[in-house]
Amino acid sequence: MLRWTIIFFVVALIAAVFGFGGIAAGAASIAKILFFIFLVVFVISLLMGLTKGKRL
Repeated sequence: MLRWTIIFFVVALIAAVFGFGGIAAGAASIAKILFFIFLVVFVISLLMGLTKGKRL
């Protein structure tokens, strides 16, 4: 699950670079939304992975 989150996060970053650079003005808002969605999913997955290893 963490692997897919990282892959989608990288895709969102690439889309953001193209969107913010003026190549595709319409994609900028989509890239911003994807960036923040996958950032949140990445942090949640990271926290779940850290707590998974600390079970008693």
